[in-house]
Amino acid sequence: MTAHQQNRAGDRAQSREQGRARGRGPGRVPGRPGGRAAVRAARRARVVLAAAAGLAGAVALAGCGDAEGFVGGKPRSPAAAIRVVPHDGAHGVRADGRFEIRVPEGRLERVEVSRTGGAGRQPVAGRITPDGMTWRPAARRLQPGAKYTVDAVALDGAGRRSARHTTFTTSVPVRRFTAHFSPQGDATVGSGLIFSLVFNRPVADRAAVERAVKVSARPAVAIAAHWFGHRRLDFRPRERWRPGTGITVDLRLRGVKAGPGAYGTQRRTVHYRVGRDQVSTIDAARHTMTVRQGGRVVAVLPVTAGDDANPTYNGKMVILERQSMTRMDGDTVGFGAEYDIPDVPHAMRLTRSGTFLHGNYWAPPEVFGGLNTSHGCVGLKDIKGGGPHTPAGWFFGHSIVGDTVVVEHSPERTVAPDNGLGGWNMPWELWRAGSAQR
Repeated sequence: MTAHQQNRAGDRAQSREQGRARGRGPGRVPGRPGGRAAVRAARRARVVLAAAAGLAGAVALAGCGDAEGFVGGKPRSPAAAIRVVPHDGAHGVRADGRFEIRVPEGRLERVEVSRTGGAGRQPVAGRITPDGMTWRPAARRLQPGAKYTVDAVALDGAGRRSARHTTFTTSVPVRRFTAHFSPQGDATVGSGLIFSLVFNRPVADRAAVERAVKVSARPAVAIAAHWFGHRRLDFRPRERWRPGTGITVDLRLRGVKAGPGAYGTQRRTVHYRVGRDQVSTIDAARHTMTVRQGGRVVAVLPVTAGDDANPTYNGKMVILERQSMTRMDGDTVGFGAEYDIPDVPHAMRLTRSGTFLHGNYWAPPEVFGGLNTSHGCVGLKDIKGGGPHTPAGWFFGHSIVGDTVVVEHSPERTVAPDNGLGGWNMPWELWRAGSAQR
């Protein structure tokens, strides 16, 4: 063997030793592949290790989460999953404040809201937006001085269900507004009744208040509203009510904003029934009163109307109230000490300014049917204490609130439409023009 051959043999031996050390030579290590198979196995091992490392990193990221996600794979708390404004337990919430229920992700499955107040427990109407993420009430304002209860169920993006129950209470307005009306519900009224509301404070938003009062009739008839200033709202049909008509008045004033800081407090429904149609026509020049029911004359009674210095108003008036006995003091209506009668019998008020149709026991008998001697009222013959069979007693017994009384041929002007229920003296188109919603 030459020296060159010896060197090459040594090189091959050294190469085999290096190959064994690197696992790449023709030699084999027990239990491990050799050659190209070993290379492929090593590469697969590196891929597996890299994938495992990536998975570990992903798990670590998921474990951190964010404010809107889930922690440890668990659903968020109900308060985070379903947001309610106002917050749970809030007190003194403004009636015109924000109220909504929403979810940051997923969708609302069901929302039930109720209100507890003077009218008891009532459901609150509302709707979920088309994307399913927000619920808002149908009404623009909340009811003042009421407790609201919210029950909502939502599904998150992973299909997990959450439920939340909250409550809050609205504030009681510092300035309340209410309406006075008469008669009260379930009464039989005359065909001339005009439903009239008088508010305890001026109404700035008359359109909002008018929308909150609904007057309807059965059988149906057109009914129009008319404002007299900022504190009075009247409703009437074009002509007098038909006998037998049912009138329903729905007052939805609770929570209605009438002006800065002033909210309504009433929520009630009243019903009336129209009785027979009675119209009593007083001829001040002839000193008579002709009573008609359904257009048929049932009585002609002698009267005394206002004298030349204090004539009775002309025009259509309506009986506002009836009192079997009342005191009439001239000082309360600007006549000073000219009269003060403590026991006027069978008194029926026709105007707010003080016009009555009443029994009279102090005037001589010849006055009735012959002279006008009063301070503007219309007197019927009566006895002290009021007799049931006198002209005044008969008429009182055959009259109800809402009956129409017409005065003709008096030298006085026509009664103002807002003096009592004098709205029948106003043409229909002019009456309708007084609505705040035109």
